[in-house]
Amino acid sequence: MTIQPDMIGITVRDMAAALRFYRLLGLAIPEGAESEPHVEVITPNGYRIAWDTEALIRSLYPNWVEPRGQRVTLAFKCDSPPDVDRLYARLVQEGYQGHIEPWDAFWGQRYAVVADPDGTLVDLFATLSPPSEGDAAA
Repeated sequence: MTIQPDMIGITVRDMAAALRFYRLLGLAIPEGAESEPHVEVITPNGYRIAWDTEALIRSLYPNWVEPRGQRVTLAFKCDSPPDVDRLYARLVQEGYQGHIEPWDAFWGQRYAVVADPDGTLVDLFATLSPPSEGDAAA
């Protein structure tokens, strides 16, 4: 038997607000999906992200309680470190909460963190280019 990760599901208070945020991250979410209780897309690298309204989740799990605290983050890979900075700035300008401003992480990535409309932390990152030999201090 083969088991593999296939989908990340996110429970949202406001589907339209959630989809607007994730569209800014480049996900191709169909227009008109805002009124649906369940929406999912296949990402360019083949896995699925889905959003379910709290009402749908409560209908499936009557004892569901809104979680407290951050247990899962989503990470979106950008093409370059300047793209991380631009995307972070755009999201904050659009009114989303910046959680950690862009910085050069010790593990070799430009990294930033924003919160989606429901408070789910979303990481933005890009690989830092290794310094070229000409960049070394003399």
